[in-house]
Amino acid sequence: MAGDIIRLDEKTGRRLDALAAPTGRTKAYYLFELITSGLDELEEVYLAAATLERVRSGREKICTAGQVRTELGLDD
Repeated sequence: MAGDIIRLDEKTGRRLDALAAPTGRTKAYYLFELITSGLDELEEVYLAAATLERVRSGREKICTAGQVRTELGLDD
């Protein structure tokens, strides 16, 4: 989705301008950094809820720690 437009509120836009101007970087650079660095965290938070729901509904396979140790041969 290259070329998507991000709309920022005025205060956030000013803060981004204040960061970009003295550092010589573009606002797009900082937005890219924010998005890529924060995406892992967002995926963890939002996808964890979906995984938990699958576990609770019995649609997600779960194993006990003992089962994992046995399967990996760690109890030998």
